[in-house]
Amino acid sequence: MKENPVRSLPGIPVTLVLIAVLLAAGYGVATVLTAGASPGRLLVAVPVAALAAFCLAGLYMVEPNQSAVLSLFGRYVGTVHDNGLRWNNPFYSKRKVSLRVRNFESGRLKVNELDGSPIEIAAVIVWKVVDSAEAVFNVDDYESFVHIQSEAALRAMATSYPYDQHEEGQVSLRSHPTEISDRLKEHLDERLTSAGVDVLDARISHLAYAPEIAQAMLQRQQANAVVAARARIVAGACGMVEMALSELQKSGVVELDEERKAAMVSNLLVVLCGDRGTQPVVNAGTLY
Repeated sequence: MKENPVRSLPGIPVTLVLIAVLLAAGYGVATVLTAGASPGRLLVAVPVAALAAFCLAGLYMVEPNQSAVLSLFGRYVGTVHDNGLRWNNPFYSKRKVSLRVRNFESGRLKVNELDGSPIEIAAVIVWKVVDSAEAVFNVDDYESFVHIQSEAALRAMATSYPYDQHEEGQVSLRSHPTEISDRLKEHLDERLTSAGVDVLDARISHLAYAPEIAQAMLQRQQANAVVAARARIVAGACGMVEMALSELQKSGVVELDEERKAAMVSNLLVVLCGDRGTQPVVNAGTLY
């Protein structure tokens, strides 16, 4: 089912013509009843008035960014995009479809991410109808279809990625929001194209561990941060020790044998990597 644009007549001229016909028919009936005109006029005036009144049922309004899907006895006729007061066959049934951009925020879903940890996730979906015929005839209720399929796509996407990045270059829900949004949009496009819906944007609006494991995950994140900080400190300290030994050897201030170098390295590493609360006391004499 694809959209088929059809023409429609402007409603205001048609309305004026039909009103004029009704007035003329009414005048004919009045002349028969009051002025004693030929009764044969009734045979013309009454059917004409009834036909004009019936034709008024063909008028309908189409607002900006709206379309009207026309069908005749269950058969799709076409779609009208012209704005304003329009007129088509009175036998046509007309269903209005909004083409405006719409958005909604899904509920907070509890799912298991790739590593099996329960998380809470929600997303904001921006969408619009691009094919009125598919939206009306391919699904029963396209708005409900969009909401349900969006939650299903969000669940499928969330189970495909870990919450945190465990390896270099790994895509995760928390560290790669742009890639995750693109992937979610792809999931939605696959599910909603058949309903004549185009997804303009999809972004994660809420992401957190489930309450029952949030405290444990916070402690793990803190531990990982401490380990990473220690690794950076050790790497920096090793670089500083190497630079100090190189400068001493280059300047020739002091000659250090292997034993004194080892002692100096040990003392420098203790000073640079030691805890702040327990600063060691270094005997400068041991450096020489």
